[in-house]
Amino acid sequence: MKSLKKKRRVQVIVVAAVALTVATGMIGYAMRDGINFFRAPSQIMAEPPAPGEVFRIGGLVEEGSIVRGEGETIRFVVTDGGASVPVTFSGVLPDLFAENQGMVGTGSYVNGTFEATEILAKHDETYMPAEVVDALKEQGVYKEPSGS
Repeated sequence: MKSLKKKRRVQVIVVAAVALTVATGMIGYAMRDGINFFRAPSQIMAEPPAPGEVFRIGGLVEEGSIVRGEGETIRFVVTDGGASVPVTFSGVLPDLFAENQGMVGTGSYVNGTFEATEILAKHDETYMPAEVVDALKEQGVYKEPSGS
């Protein structure tokens, strides 16, 4: 009688372990599209991402680089002080999007141009996304905000 209980207990433990493994695998599989890695322009130029890979780019919008094209297409250049990457975006830009301001975009790198599907801009005089600040500090071009 004792051995039957022991067998049943072992079976329950094995089934629970298998179910936990399958659940973990399914969660990882579902999240693979939701994870976007951040890259600075210097990193993109040093190691171009795979075609179709969705990631985030961040830096400062270069002065004089914003060109509004036909329709809603906007072209501009993002820099971290070490390298620059041309960006295209079709859609409505955030109100605070401007030259010499921090931005983060989500999209993919196609034929030497970052094609953004989403653009985020700073929301007040002192805010800049932490990823952008870190990338600018690495390049040695980050300046502490004044007037705080």
